[in-house]
Amino acid sequence: MPALPENKNASAEMCTLARNLFDHALAESSIDRAFERQVQCERGVLRICEDLYDLNTFGRIVVVSIGKAAHSMARALTAQAGDRFEGIVASSTEPDSQLRGFRYFRGGHPTPNKESILAAEAILKSLQAQNAASFVIYMISGGGSSIVEKPMDDEISLEDLIATYKTLVHSGAPIAEMNTIRKHLSAVKGGRMAQAASPAQQVSILISDVPDNAPDALASGPTMPDSTSVEDCYAIANKYGMAAQFPETVRELFQRRALEETPKSDDVAFQRSRWWTVLSNATLLESAKAEAKRLGFHVEVDNSCDDWDYADAAKYLLGKVRDLKQKYERVCLLSGGEVTVKVTNGGTGGRNQQFALVCAEQIAEENITVLSAGTDGVDGNSPAAGAVVDGSTHARATELGKDPAAYLSAFNAYPLFSELGDAIMTGPTGNNLRDLRILLAY
Repeated sequence: MPALPENKNASAEMCTLARNLFDHALAESSIDRAFERQVQCERGVLRICEDLYDLNTFGRIVVVSIGKAAHSMARALTAQAGDRFEGIVASSTEPDSQLRGFRYFRGGHPTPNKESILAAEAILKSLQAQNAASFVIYMISGGGSSIVEKPMDDEISLEDLIATYKTLVHSGAPIAEMNTIRKHLSAVKGGRMAQAASPAQQVSILISDVPDNAPDALASGPTMPDSTSVEDCYAIANKYGMAAQFPETVRELFQRRALEETPKSDDVAFQRSRWWTVLSNATLLESAKAEAKRLGFHVEVDNSCDDWDYADAAKYLLGKVRDLKQKYERVCLLSGGEVTVKVTNGGTGGRNQQFALVCAEQIAEENITVLSAGTDGVDGNSPAAGAVVDGSTHARATELGKDPAAYLSAFNAYPLFSELGDAIMTGPTGNNLRDLRILLAY
C-alpha cells in the first residue's frame, strides 16, 4: 500500500492520485476494449453481446455511427469485422483518417449546425432505401442529439433549431428531460430512424452517456421505442419556463399543442430490432473503484445525486465523505452521472468545473481532494474536461488576487482553473460515458 502523504505534500500527491484514477478509469473503459470483449466476427458471423448475425445472409449491410464516439466505434467495428462495411459516420470532430466505404459528416455540439442536418438527411435517405433483406448496424453515443438533427417541421430553420437547443441546455433540466423535447421535434429521434429503415433487420450498439434506466434518452433514442410522450414535453416546458424562450416557430407548436407523437414499443419498426449497451457510466465506476481499492482506499460509490443541482450535489457528497473519514483513514467516494447547472450569464466553463469550484469554497484547509471531469474530454464551452481542487485551492486563488466566488457566480470557472493549473486537459477522447466525480479524504 502506498504510504500516506504528509504535510504540505499531501495535497499535491492526492490531486495527482485523483487525476491518475480518472485517467485509469477512462483507459479501462475504452471503446477498443469494449469491442474486444463484446463485438467479434469469425467466419462471417458477427457476435454482438448475446446475438449472432450471419453477414453472408443479408443482401446489403449498412452502418450508421453517430455521436462523440462515432469515429472510435467505426474503427473498432472494422478492427473486429474487417473492411466489409459501408455507411455514414457523423461526429463533432474530424477523424484522424477515413474508412473506405463511409461518408463523413461533422455535426455541431452542443448545438446543431448545417452538417448536422445534412447528416440526418443522408442517413434517412440511406435507411429508406433498405428492405427486409438488409441489415442495419447502428452505433450510437452521446452528443448524437445535436450532431445528427432534422426538424419534423420544415418551418423550423437552423437558426431556430440552435436557439431551441440553447434554451434546453441552459434550462437546468436533466438530459433525459431535454431529450424528451428533442425527440418530439425531430425527424430522426425517438425511434424515427428505426421507422425509416423498417422492415430491415436492425441492431444498435450503444455507448451510453445517460442514466442506466433511460437508455432511450441516449442521443434522444433514434432507434428505440420512445417511453416519453407529447404530454411530457408540455409538462417539461412548463416546469422550466421554456416556452417563452423558444423561437416563434417552436413556441407556436407548444402553444397549439401540435407536437407529433413518436413511435412506441408496439410499432412494427421494432419487431426486428435489438439494442445492446457495451459501455456505460457503470463501467467507468467499476474501473475507478477497483484501482482505488488497489491503492489502499476504502471505496464507496454513490450515484444518488445524478441530475441534481451542482451546489446541492456538492453539499451532499462532501457531507458523505466527511462522515466516511470518521470511520476510515483513507476514503475514496466515487459518484457517476451528471449534475445540472442553470446558466444565467455566459462565462467559460461547464458543470464539472462549476461543481469543483463550489467544492473548493467548502473544503478550504481540509484534507479533501475533489475531481470532477467529463469522459468526452470537453466540459461545457471550455477546452477542459473538468478540474481538480483541494484544501489549498481557495487560498492559492486568493493569493493571486482572484475571488473564487466571483468566478462561481459568473459561471466562469475555466479561466481560474487554467491559471491555477488545476484544469484537467485531455482533449476530445472519442468516448462519452457521462461524468466522474472523485472525492478523496485522508
